[in-house]
Amino acid sequence: MKKDNNGFITELNSNEIIVVGTNKNGLHYGGAAKQAYDNFGLQWLVDEGISGQTYAFPTLDENMSKLNRSALERRIALLKKCCEKNQDKAFYLTRVGCGIAGFTDDYMISIFKRFDLPSNLVMPLEWTIQI
Repeated sequence: MKKDNNGFITELNSNEIIVVGTNKNGLHYGGAAKQAYDNFGLQWLVDEGISGQTYAFPTLDENMSKLNRSALERRIALLKKCCEKNQDKAFYLTRVGCGIAGFTDDYMISIFKRFDLPSNLVMPLEWTIQI
């Protein structure tokens, strides 16, 4: 995995996956989802799961409203299962929910902290300081 000077992932090895925030419509107009669509095989209309070298993690519903905490927890549980089933891959979590969705880092960290996450799920540097 390589990053540019702004910390954006620019290149992935064949065994690496970028985890980006999406919406339940699977429309990738901005943020890390657009980057994944442009560069890492995220398909249009895919709202959750692996697509190319991307794991789509929905943080917004079909109306572009924030998912509630329990919905986000269900998304984390699904991501965790996917990571556990794909131990041969490294999953690089971006700051899901903290861009277009408008959640704070502290809020998203508080939800992820509740889970015993697999070692192949790599937290964003900004979050590792607090987790």
